[in-house]
Amino acid sequence: MQNLRNIAIIAHVDHGKTTLVDQMLKQGGVYREHQEIVERVMDSNDLERERGITILAKNTAVHYKDAKINIVDTPGHADFGGEVERILKMVNGVILLVDAAEGPMPQTRFVLSRALELGHRVIVAINKVDRPDQRVQEVIEECLELLMDLDATDEQLDSPMLFCSGRNGTASYSPEVPGTDLRPLFDTILEYIPAPEADETAPFQMLVSSIDYNEFVGRIAIGRIERGSIRLNQEIAVCNFHTPDMPAKKAKAVSLYQFEGLGRESVTEAAAGNIIAMSGIGEVTIGDTICAPDAVEPIEFVKISAPTLEMTFSVNDSPFAGREGKFVTSRQLRERLFREMQKDVSLRVSEIENSTDAFNVAGRGEMSLSILIETMRREGYEFQVSPPRVLYQTIDGQRCEPVERVVIDVPQESMGSVMEKMGARKGDFVSMTPVGNRMKLEFLIPSRGLFGYRNEFLTDTKGEGIMASVFDSYAPYRGELNRRSSGSLVAFETGESVAYGLFNAQERGALFIGPGVPVYAGMIVGLSPKSEDISVNVCKRKQLTNMRAAGSDEALRLVPPRILSLEQCLELLADDELLEVTPSNLRLRKRILDHSQRMKALHGGKS
Repeated sequence: MQNLRNIAIIAHVDHGKTTLVDQMLKQGGVYREHQEIVERVMDSNDLERERGITILAKNTAVHYKDAKINIVDTPGHADFGGEVERILKMVNGVILLVDAAEGPMPQTRFVLSRALELGHRVIVAINKVDRPDQRVQEVIEECLELLMDLDATDEQLDSPMLFCSGRNGTASYSPEVPGTDLRPLFDTILEYIPAPEADETAPFQMLVSSIDYNEFVGRIAIGRIERGSIRLNQEIAVCNFHTPDMPAKKAKAVSLYQFEGLGRESVTEAAAGNIIAMSGIGEVTIGDTICAPDAVEPIEFVKISAPTLEMTFSVNDSPFAGREGKFVTSRQLRERLFREMQKDVSLRVSEIENSTDAFNVAGRGEMSLSILIETMRREGYEFQVSPPRVLYQTIDGQRCEPVERVVIDVPQESMGSVMEKMGARKGDFVSMTPVGNRMKLEFLIPSRGLFGYRNEFLTDTKGEGIMASVFDSYAPYRGELNRRSSGSLVAFETGESVAYGLFNAQERGALFIGPGVPVYAGMIVGLSPKSEDISVNVCKRKQLTNMRAAGSDEALRLVPPRILSLEQCLELLADDELLEVTPSNLRLRKRILDHSQRMKALHGGKS
């Protein structure tokens, strides 16, 4: 027990958690000699590696001197906050990683407040000290201010501070002295983070803090043993603090694993304080307590905060349905969404009344939903999604909506346009601090005010702005918002786009497609600067007659089309539009494809 430490690494997205864990693994002797070393090895999922973010919390362990250090790498992105809160239950201390140039960001604040509430000890590691734009002294002040803001205890205010470069694998006790390796970090962990305190002789008890899923064994429960010990094939009981009336379910510990380096090691028994994985329990979920059958005592557990956003996923019913996907039926879509709910606890999937082929999927933010869409798309699913909607709550008889705390870091010359746009989107200005020749602005803005803003923001700041947001609270509804000022260019007929038709259409607005692309009537092929939709015929060919020589006209010059990413498509969606998602294409379309029916619905709705 004395030779065990359980720590989590917490930080804002992109502050270098996963890179630092890489170095800890290398220096903790996890890699054998001559073994190939993978960069950002903890981000095992393709999407994580492409986007450079951690989505799921990962467990690993290193050995230093004669101690074993269990490390949990947590997601920094606000949408995966549900992951972070649970992970903190498993550990006795945290390493708070802060970028030496950016300083503490909203997610840093959110995760740190959770860790302090649990009374965890904190090691502050200022990372990326080798950045040319680092401002270490100011960041030290900002970290102390943040700890004071969050009502840290005197002991937490005296947290040790280290200065690291995750990329170079170095840490030091002073910003003036460059480090040579990560020993100062390992030593500080052993000295400052307490070993888990637990009674090994009491009856077995463990809180499930994380879930893994495996096709062969089903759900795998991961958590820290609070007390007692467990052996392979031991009888166990599963209960939950929030459902005291439900009888405990009986089960058996079919397999036990401990974390070693990059993998899991099968063990026959494990004692209190260890973080283990266990399979053999069918419907186990996060927040369940696994106990000895003769001492069924559930552990109190914070309920996972409710989702704030919802989208409708439905079966693809466009004219091109079924051409590109492997899984296209409502049964396959339903099975896949409910399977995702087994793994992601902050997700809610519900069936819609009077509809067999559409499902409401609610999550923590646009990011988590877009990652689910992208993952399903890569697996061969074909479906449609609606624009995101916020979920309202009634509090004390008032209609309330989710509000985000947004921190924006922009060059000073872009400040005016950002303030103006945030004001138009019902954002409340909180504070402003100069950082060198840039400004750090903080706002409280309704979640729906951020829909579709990220693209505009990058244009307004010439690509130099950084924007980060985290859910803050529910506040009274702030009134109507004008979401999108431009209309769509809608294809008038089904066929294949040709240069002549596109040349005529590009005068009406910005196009999303080039020549030779199959289109159908009602598909959106571009954006119009006017507020209403415009029908365009991109399939129109030039009528050649013998009076006209084919080469006498000047060559048609087409403006290169604007290719949209998944996030940009979701941001552009208007209320009467859908996004058709297939493994090889993303197509924006009108909900009602037929032009005359669409006009009837539009004018019928207005009268």
